[in-house]
Amino acid sequence: MLKPIYNSITERKRSGKKSFAVLIDPDKVNNNNMGQLIALAVEAKVDYFFVGGSLVISNYLDECLQLIKKTCSIPTILFPGSPSQVSKYADALLYLSLISGRNPELLIGQHVVSAPAVKKSGLEIMPTGYMVVDGGAPTTVSYISNASPLPADKNEIAVCTAMAGEMLGMQLIYMDAGSGAKRPITESMIEQVSKAIQVPLIIGGGIIEPEKAYLNCKAGADVIVVGNAIEKDASLIREMAAAVHSVAVTV
Repeated sequence: MLKPIYNSITERKRSGKKSFAVLIDPDKVNNNNMGQLIALAVEAKVDYFFVGGSLVISNYLDECLQLIKKTCSIPTILFPGSPSQVSKYADALLYLSLISGRNPELLIGQHVVSAPAVKKSGLEIMPTGYMVVDGGAPTTVSYISNASPLPADKNEIAVCTAMAGEMLGMQLIYMDAGSGAKRPITESMIEQVSKAIQVPLIIGGGIIEPEKAYLNCKAGADVIVVGNAIEKDASLIREMAAAVHSVAVTV
């Protein structure tokens, strides 16, 4: 099966280019504010839209994705909080396994249940090792997953977890401090994990300033994901994208 989205992520990594993704929670947007958000993203040359949330209690997921597809060509990647968050209108799906936790349901259990629907969806599937890192505040994902996050100051645990995920066949590693984190993931942890794995490294959670996005990229992040800060101030898209894309290409 062709994997155009994954290939674009890995090709950007190989060429030393950093990517910026805007995270959209369908529960927190509507047709009125989506227009401005999409326009800003196009202007800023955003690389990807990640769409999803820990709960998604509205019925706006399909409509949100259709609006993006109708308005621009930025690829849409589902970032699901549960197997029910699958939509045929997206381009790809992060098939998340919570490798930082010990909840078997989120390691494999829910995947078994969702596999037939996911297979039938026709989406590009990207197996992703999902690592929740302590961001200094309780997060929805930690509550829903009933799993403790990785300690923020234990780089060696993060490194070994990411290595294990890669060797188990995960095509992406996604480290997340959670929505509204008080403390984003440290550059030292990002740097050590990045050096230990070959697959693309995605970083999200608590990134509220362009400088932090820039420093994360310098440390080794391949994709920066920002959602909460943009929900509060959509104009940050310009500055965040510029910061990420300004990182010098080194190959």
